[in-house]
Amino acid sequence: MKVLYVSKALVVAAYRDKIRELARHVEVEAVIPDRWDGAPAETSPDGVPEPRRVPVRFPGHNHFHLYRQAARWLDAAAPDLVHVDEEPYSLVTLQLGRLCRRRGIPWLFFAWQNLDRRLPPPFGVVRSAVFRGARGAVAGTPAAARVLRATGYQGSLEVIPQFGVCPRRFSHDPESGRRVRERLGIPTDAFVVGYGGRLVPEKNVSGLLEAFRRLSADHGGGVGAGSEPHLVVVGDGPQRDALAAAARTAGLADRVHFTGLVPSTEMPGHLSAMDVLVLPTVGTATWAEQFGRILVEAMACGVAVVGTRHGEIPEVIGDAGALVSPGDVPALVAAIDALRDREVRDTRSAAGRARFLAHYTQERVAERTVAYYHELPGGRA
Repeated sequence: MKVLYVSKALVVAAYRDKIRELARHVEVEAVIPDRWDGAPAETSPDGVPEPRRVPVRFPGHNHFHLYRQAARWLDAAAPDLVHVDEEPYSLVTLQLGRLCRRRGIPWLFFAWQNLDRRLPPPFGVVRSAVFRGARGAVAGTPAAARVLRATGYQGSLEVIPQFGVCPRRFSHDPESGRRVRERLGIPTDAFVVGYGGRLVPEKNVSGLLEAFRRLSADHGGGVGAGSEPHLVVVGDGPQRDALAAAARTAGLADRVHFTGLVPSTEMPGHLSAMDVLVLPTVGTATWAEQFGRILVEAMACGVAVVGTRHGEIPEVIGDAGALVSPGDVPALVAAIDALRDREVRDTRSAAGRARFLAHYTQERVAERTVAYYHELPGGRA
């Protein structure tokens, strides 16, 4: 079987381990935008196949972008199956689906959307057309699968995460973690709380900052206290300046570190510098956490995790980490504080790594994806 895998998400180099794992089972070619959000796609790490980079219209717009010369490179690839790694209401999904239909090529789409909500024009029409034409669909979570059924999709469907994590690339790396701490000016014995993701209101980093302020105020010489705690915030977004100002106002500027965006291949080092990773999402009326990949990456690196009971976070963490109610700052403080005990932290770390290996490796995701390819009804596949 020859599979053409089309995905804007693969502009992130660390995600391409999935293509390497798929290639162990089928012939696969990946296609990605040549640039996204104003920057070129990342370069693949060693041992990972480099995808075909093609120009797009409206790069950086998740559901509006379209591929240029798509018919030409689709014909050149001559695949048996096309995996469109995009939501069913995205214009690019409709674009590629129509090209496949004209050529008699079976194709499937992917969905993360986990809230059943009314789509504004023209997205509802686009989704209906995609539902009619697709040979199959992959939902990233059970909630996303329920939304697909609720919104009218009746075809073949499987639940598989979009991407896993490479257990060799993402593992505890004490030396890289030490270098990150050194660069940020964090003492080696400090308890480090971390966050990774967008700096937007629905992620509630402001709530994490308040929890960290209280944790710092309560700092004493207890078990595993060491130096004063530090907070590392990896990522960027519209709230960055306001969060930095809040840290200064609280007198925490020297212990709250904003790294900005970090290349995906450098994330294992940053995660290895942390003792606990917190995802404090509260969401909005129209958006819920669809997966929380940073949790999986942290568990892979042996970092204890804390999340909120929101969206898919409980599904991802399972019994391997602590869960608190969204927006409950006292509970968040207590959950983080408990992990200052090294023995408790090590237990959570081992549980997280075991859960990652059982469910979220790229190898496991690729195996399940290929099995689904072969189960699709009819067509060249």
